[in-house]
Amino acid sequence: MGSVPQSSPRPLVPQPPAPRPATGPALRRAPIQRRSAERLARILDACAELLDETGYERLSTRAVAVRAGVPIGSVYRFFGNKRAMAAALAHRNLDRYAARVAAGLAALPAPAVASGEGGAVLRPVDAGRVIDAVLDAYLAMKRTVPGFGLVDFGVPDPCAAPDEPEGSGVAEGSGENPNHLVADRICGLLAGPLGRSADDTLRRKVLVGVETTDALLRLAFRTDPSGDPALVAETRTLLYAYLAPALARPRGTH
Repeated sequence: MGSVPQSSPRPLVPQPPAPRPATGPALRRAPIQRRSAERLARILDACAELLDETGYERLSTRAVAVRAGVPIGSVYRFFGNKRAMAAALAHRNLDRYAARVAAGLAALPAPAVASGEGGAVLRPVDAGRVIDAVLDAYLAMKRTVPGFGLVDFGVPDPCAAPDEPEGSGVAEGSGENPNHLVADRICGLLAGPLGRSADDTLRRKVLVGVETTDALLRLAFRTDPSGDPALVAETRTLLYAYLAPALARPRGTH
């Protein structure tokens, strides 16, 4: 995994809006009290653990209730079925992934102002380090977060092949492919550090990067449960070659 250097505090730059809690679309009832929120967290934690132990097809709401130590009625208070429960876990994973990426980007060296034709230009943070922050956050979750191998940012398609659940998932309640949701979230996080808006060009580039990375890392983790190092390295090299030129484009200061 690429290292993230420590640096002095960054200057103020435009920041994307704070991410919305993403568990809403899959919930029957949003938790209001702290006790209810803690119970929901235990249910999702239990769901993640059981996904690793039994797989998605054998997952049941009753087993999740037993593991979480809550009445079955508490599960149905939040979710109508196990698919909605897994979808809420996927939304939580996306929120946590975005938080990891944001922390990695915040630790990067600040952009530098340099002279160029027509005046000063703001050279954004090193594109390779930006790519490392985004990729390494995903790899860390893939290797350590319970249930992430089966439900990362989308729910497995019941008709999908057992060894390829990630690429066929759907985001419950959104009607969107989870990779589009991931790309949109990454674009919002990159806009500030790159000193640019999340325009159509950036969104297209990031979406292609996300789709390509998804396919390559599925192959890497099928080959090796920890992610085949050679395939992970090839993925990183591909992202450097494809995304770095677009991310490193200097922007004029105002």
